[in-house]
Amino acid sequence: MQEKILILDFGSQYTQLIARRVRELNVYCEIHPFNHFPEITEDVKGVILSGSPFSVRDEKAPVPDLSDIKGKLPLLGVCYGAQFMAQHYGGEVMPSNKREYGRANLSMVHNDNALLKGVPVGSQVWMSHGDTIEKLPDNYEIVASTEDVECAAYSINGEETYAIQFHPEVYHSTDGKTLLQNFVVEICGCSQDWTPDSFVDSTVAELKEKLGNDKVVLGLSGGVDSTVAAVLLQKAIGDNLYAIFVDNGLLRKDEFESVLEQYKGMGLNVKGVNAKDKFYSQLADVSDPETKRKIIGRVFIEVFDEEAHQIENVKWLAQGTIYPDIIESVSVKGPSATIKSHHNVGGLPDFMKLKVVEPLNTLFKDEVRRVGRTMGISESLLGRHPFPGPGLAIRILGDITAEKVRILQEVDYIFINGLREAGLYDDVWQAGAMLLPVNSVGVMGDERTYEKVVALRAVESTDGMTADWVHLPYEFLAKVSNKIINNVKGVNRVVYDISSKPPATIEWE
Repeated sequence: MQEKILILDFGSQYTQLIARRVRELNVYCEIHPFNHFPEITEDVKGVILSGSPFSVRDEKAPVPDLSDIKGKLPLLGVCYGAQFMAQHYGGEVMPSNKREYGRANLSMVHNDNALLKGVPVGSQVWMSHGDTIEKLPDNYEIVASTEDVECAAYSINGEETYAIQFHPEVYHSTDGKTLLQNFVVEICGCSQDWTPDSFVDSTVAELKEKLGNDKVVLGLSGGVDSTVAAVLLQKAIGDNLYAIFVDNGLLRKDEFESVLEQYKGMGLNVKGVNAKDKFYSQLADVSDPETKRKIIGRVFIEVFDEEAHQIENVKWLAQGTIYPDIIESVSVKGPSATIKSHHNVGGLPDFMKLKVVEPLNTLFKDEVRRVGRTMGISESLLGRHPFPGPGLAIRILGDITAEKVRILQEVDYIFINGLREAGLYDDVWQAGAMLLPVNSVGVMGDERTYEKVVALRAVESTDGMTADWVHLPYEFLAKVSNKIINNVKGVNRVVYDISSKPPATIEWE
């Protein structure tokens, strides 16, 4: 039985970050919407209430039912969670005279309080609230203050209930890790045994029990998630895993052959399918980005389904869905109403009439990589930059032709290899080249040319939600530009994209 911490989500931008910090302590946790949280079972060691974009004073503010939790399990309220408990149980929360956002320092700390053990006076914390707790209910005690906020933290006498008006999960809170460790380890009594090794062992055992001798089909992409999912499944069911790697004609240069070779070297039962012509014919004369995406998705499903039908008695479809996909695809009434659909959550399973198995659906991306390392997957696969599902189709502005793909593959190959040779690849989160629907005048030798323009893009990011352009050295850009123009027929001009996200997206389409 895996012990766990439950995090009740009120829609805070920091909720996933709380989960990641708890997991960094080798303690398993799950995020659930405040109004759809699961039954409290023996394996739940404690509960954290997240922040929220709402004020507790709003008419539509989230109101959780804590009757099975408060006073019965260790409980930590963060920002909104702290204000909710104060207001709901007899205290008073009012708009602050001075809204407190950003860095602040604790001016008073009760170090004998279990939550704040080892947190010094002067410790920097990150505030983000427009309300403040003016009055606490009876039996509540202030245990930390800042210069501007008297009740920066409180606890309830006779209960293992604690609350803070700052965010311990962000790096700006210098002792936030200590505080979270105090809560999940000392107060909740978690044993810190949730590691990549333990995840592999328990997941393989669960997959063996769940799948038995059934056959499973999986679409490989060459990316981290599908690769780690494949190796986990292979450990559990061996050659009953049938992996399919489709070449849609929009991969990087030589990627189909090289990745297929890597997979076979890993002992995976994988079949490569060359479907370039089918994709190209369906994409002919299509320029609209959204239409291109839909065509690529539809044709992939058709090709994958056709291949899957050639395997007798397949019962399961495996997917590399990871935890953020699940969180963001849960329909929540209330603060998390802005939900994005995800390509891994829905669509394909209904079409194929197969049961779905998702061995990574409790992991964040960095955890997937750690699990991959534990299983001995090569760094060249685990450290790969993200690559868009529609591939080079959304890096070719306008319609797609085999010749345009060839040009962009050559340009991209020179750029990415150049980053590797210069020792810059691992400093970049994602890089690629765009083929623009623009011809420009140039001179090569004594001849006038009128050829394609390409844009190079390199960004740094942690999650792709925001990104800054990377300040690549001028000498490197000059060398790469020169090499592209001299070696790629059809290109006579190279530009570098210096836009950040927002407002500019990472991809151009």
